[in-house]
Amino acid sequence: MSGPGRDVGPVAVSSPRSSPMPQFEPTPSSPPAAAAEVSPLEVHDLTVAYQKKPVLWGVDLVTPAGKLVGILGPNGAGKSTLIKACMGLLPVAAGWVKVFGKPVAESLGRVGYVPQRESVDWDFPVSVMDVVLMGRYGKIGLFRRPTRADRDIARACLERVKMLPFADRQISNLSGGQQQRVFLARALAQESDLYFMDEPFAGVDAATEAAIIELLHELRSRGKTILVVHHDLPTARNYFDWLLLLNMRLVAFGPTEQVFTYELLQKAYGGRLTILSEVAEAVRVKVP
Repeated sequence: MSGPGRDVGPVAVSSPRSSPMPQFEPTPSSPPAAAAEVSPLEVHDLTVAYQKKPVLWGVDLVTPAGKLVGILGPNGAGKSTLIKACMGLLPVAAGWVKVFGKPVAESLGRVGYVPQRESVDWDFPVSVMDVVLMGRYGKIGLFRRPTRADRDIARACLERVKMLPFADRQISNLSGGQQQRVFLARALAQESDLYFMDEPFAGVDAATEAAIIELLHELRSRGKTILVVHHDLPTARNYFDWLLLLNMRLVAFGPTEQVFTYELLQKAYGGRLTILSEVAEAVRVKVP
């Protein structure tokens, strides 16, 4: 595996079907000491298991700074599991994760997260402003009240996603696209350096999708690193600098022009004809 800070190209590994996966007792290994140059996200031999059955197997990657990374793979490939394990939200059976050269628990203040909309209780009685202010608690602490400065930051984040006029509205009274914009504003309020986003384009209209990708490009231009779980293959080639192909194991990881090939996508998706017909068209069409 490439060391921290190195610009690594695509890494093809064997298909998840190429060898049987044993059951695991949790035995996480310890990460080495931080190097002088560190990656925003370094993952080594990461395995996650449910009921001793692996759902992620031996994932290794070193993410370069300031990149917009798309995480692609079929349903059940472990995409959401990967980002949750990287944030310490799920226990690991083996391997380790480092964020900016430190264990993730020591770096959470530098990490932002946008969850899947389906995982959120939208009936919880909070306003749009309350949701965005939640993004400030990593800076101010859970038991301190937001200051005027925190509220000013929250308002600026809502303005950035064109949701400030809805600041006092209950979150449950918004459309799906508006709810997603609010969660993006919350992520902005976290003022993080590394962002994980789980299907931020799911269920939104074209205008909201365009606004989201514009915001992601803006974050990238400011040196932020963003990893995005994504399902739409035809748009992936234009949206992302790097791609991570996953199917329980890492299939490939590297610059989009090297990873977005028919052969690697076929390896990731396992010959699913409907998807691969879309892939063939997307690979054929040149990026404008």
